Amino acid sequence: MSSPETDTEAVEAANTALYEAVEQGDIEALSRLWLEDEEVGSSGVSVVHPGWPVLTGRGEVLRSYALIMANTDYIQFFLTDVEVSVQGDTALLTCTENILSGGPAEADGTAGPLVGGLVVATNVFRRSADGAWKVWSHHGSPVLVEREDDEEGEDDGDGGEDERDLGQGDIEL
Repeated sequence: MSSPETDTEAVEAANTALYEAVEQGDIEALSRLWLEDEEVGSSGVSVVHPGWPVLTGRGEVLRSYALIMANTDYIQFFLTDVEVSVQGDTALLTCTENILSGGPAEADGTAGPLVGGLVVATNVFRRSADGAWKVWSHHGSPVLVEREDDEEGEDDGDGGEDERDLGQGDIEL
């Protein structure tokens, strides 16, 4: 068994590979990073994408990523606040996904519109039989933040903030 520091580095590398596979739209690389359902018993692997229901089972999980990649022309993740905890053959990684995504290129060839967002993620890894750290579960939740362009302290009349003051981690470009 390797030392916790080595395991922590290996989990961070597996996590980086997960996000790189999504950025590159590489479903084959992505599928190699997820556990087989049989490795985790009857519950299988699971994923919760922001705004989606829980998807369980390797087939459903990989289909969800294939759908996301097929409908996303550009995506890049900047991971911050990465924390890793390793206990035996299981690891918990939390992070903030600072996401930059975009639509198709404009007719003149310039980059299409870019949109930013924040998601907090929890990724659970398990050491597989071959010693590699693989994803067991991913859960992403959008971060609601005040928009900078809204007036500070605006009141909606009932003593609370106006709902329009909250966005899903909008990043202005």
